[in-house]
Parts: sequence; C-alpha cells; structure tokens
Amino acid sequence: MNDTLKLLQNHASVRSYTSQPLTEEQRSAIFQAANQTSSFSLLQAVTIMRITEQDLRKKVMHLCVDQPYIEEAAEFWIFCADFNRNHQIAPDVDLSYVEFLLIGSFDAGLMAQNALTAAESMGLGGVYIGAVRANIEKLTDLLNLPTHVVPLVGLCMGYPAEEKPGLKPRLPQSMMMFENQYQPVDKDQLEAYDRQMRDYYQNRPVSAPFSVKKIKGWTDHIADHLERSQMPSMLEYLNKQGFAKK
Repeated sequence: MNDTLKLLQNHASVRSYTSQPLTEEQRSAIFQAANQTSSFSLLQAVTIMRITEQDLRKKVMHLCVDQPYIEEAAEFWIFCADFNRNHQIAPDVDLSYVEFLLIGSFDAGLMAQNALTAAESMGLGGVYIGAVRANIEKLTDLLNLPTHVVPLVGLCMGYPAEEKPGLKPRLPQSMMMFENQYQPVDKDQLEAYDRQMRDYYQNRPVSAPFSVKKIKGWTDHIADHLERSQMPSMLEYLNKQGFAKK
C-alpha cells in the first residue's frame, strides 16, 4: 500500500489542538492543493473564507453552536459555493437554477477534502464543521457574503494536542457500493455494523470535547441526527442568495 492510500484510509477527525500556528508556507501549500482540485468546466465556483481575526472567530464559533475547537484551531476556513464572481463576468446569465448550486456545492466539497488531505500529509489534524449552516443567515451577514455565495462547510486545522483518535468504523463496501442495480439495505449487515459502532463507543476514552460517553448503534444515530438536521428556512435563504428558484 502506498503512502497516499495509507493517509486516506487512516483519516480521523481531530478536535483538540496545540497553540502552534501554521507557517505561511504550510498555508500556501494547503491552499494550492485545494485550488488544484477538479472544477466543473473550470467554473471555479468556490471561495474560501479564512477567519483570522480573533473576535470574529469567536462570533463565528457562537453561530456554529459553540464548538470550541473553531476558536482553538490554528486555522479555520469556510468553503463557500460562489457564483458571484461568475455573475460579475456574465451578469445576464440566470443563475437561479438548482444546477448551479449543485455545481458550487460539489466543487466546494472536493476542495475542502483536498485541503484536509494536504494538511494531514503534513502531520496536522482537522475536522469539518457542518454547523456553519446552523445560523446561516446570521453568518452570511457577519461575513458580508454577497448574493450567489453560500457558506457550506468549515474546516478546523492545526497540530493535534493529543494522540489521534482511533478509526471510527464505516459501513462495509457491500452496503455502499452496488454493481449496476441499487440494492435494499441488508438487515443482517446493518445489525452487524450497529454492534461494531456500539463496541467502538464503549471502548472510546472520554476526553475533550466529549465529556459524556454515548453508546449507540448507527441506526440510532441516523434517526436522531436526521431529525436534528431539519432546517425549514433553508430554501428561503437559498432563494434570497439567488439560488434554487428553478
């Protein structure tokens, strides 16, 4: 197995960081790796907001449901789908179609992944912050994001303050990759995976930021998290930003 495969297959989120900053050379290398990511038809419909001002970082943290590592990490970047640049170049094009939002979202996700992979290759750790969407309208105002720009995911990066956590079990390939035809969920495999997850949580040490040991299977997690992730105002917000009207 080569070093790239080892790096990708050993990813684990890091939520505790030292105070050591990244060098300009490290930041530039991470950006260049992200910037060279594949882009749909070279539209390059992504902007990265690097949050460096400490008071602003604290405000962003509060809007992201007070996850402390946002403030503690050496770097915090927010990846945005951005057609504002394209709109300035081609102002007569109707960007309200859902397709444009999908393009920007997919490209932003790819760039975010490449950024984290680059950081991990340097011995750094990171964690994605989906909670940038928890108070998305307030965050948009705080960062002065114009029409056709939507913050999608944050990324904390820095030097891990403690040993990297153990790998969290993933669904088996047989449940994630189908050949030619989609397949229904295999209940026996799902139950086996639930047992794996319960064992993982049972044996995971309690440490910051997790102060309470939660032991549950994946099916319990899915039911809970999907309900908590419902955001009724999201379509209205996207429309306000000029997206998803058609």
